[in-house]
Amino acid sequence: MHAALYVSKTGLSAQDTQLTTISNNLANASTIGYKRNRGVFEDLFYQVQRQPGAQSTQDTQLPSGLQVGTGTRVVGTQKEFTMGSMQVTGQDLDIAIDGRGFLQVLLPDGGLGYTRDGQLHLSADGELVNATGLVLQPAITVPQGTQQVTIGDDGTVSARISGQTDPQQIGQIEVVDFINPAGLQANGGNIFLQSAASGDPIAGTPGLDGLGSVKQGVLENSNVDIVEEMVNMITTQRAYELNSKVVSTADQMLQYISQNL
Repeated sequence: MHAALYVSKTGLSAQDTQLTTISNNLANASTIGYKRNRGVFEDLFYQVQRQPGAQSTQDTQLPSGLQVGTGTRVVGTQKEFTMGSMQVTGQDLDIAIDGRGFLQVLLPDGGLGYTRDGQLHLSADGELVNATGLVLQPAITVPQGTQQVTIGDDGTVSARISGQTDPQQIGQIEVVDFINPAGLQANGGNIFLQSAASGDPIAGTPGLDGLGSVKQGVLENSNVDIVEEMVNMITTQRAYELNSKVVSTADQMLQYISQNL
């Protein structure tokens, strides 16, 4: 069987995965706090038929040898944690992290999830929660009768309560960072989970020790660049077509051999 058939098959499979990654990025172009994925590829092992540097004669060496590749594969996908554009909403409970870091939410299993999505809401008990009802950690409860919530750059949360002159501090938002954010496990719902690759979470005060500051009335948009994704999609489509052409060409060569020999 022609080796090019198997090589082009790996190329078709890799480009199919790449297109799936691109389509997921485009689907989340309007998702608050979304971080784009990119495919990571590597070439497969080589059949070394003549070793580079081997002796061709007693006094001469091969300058390059003969190495035949066997294709490519997707070795992983990587999240790009570059900043998305900032969208000013003016809503008291909308926040964005300007810089490194994640907000913490309490998961149903008792563990912690990490997110860049700062669309906060109030639960029936007055607690700050995300869009799916997961409670922000450390938990912050807004008192009944609050007329306005103010969130400082350092995460300090204060409330102006009806009948009181001075605002009352009701909590402190913490920001968590990781040595390797790209190693976090994407869990859906704008939530990331800690993994062995990400390292342990490092909690701190927003704006200190390299952590990003908190901006109230602002949301961080997806960092997907639609133009870049469209260019990647065109490149992927052409690569897929060329790999398909290799399959067709190899088939024609085998057909010629079978008909003429």
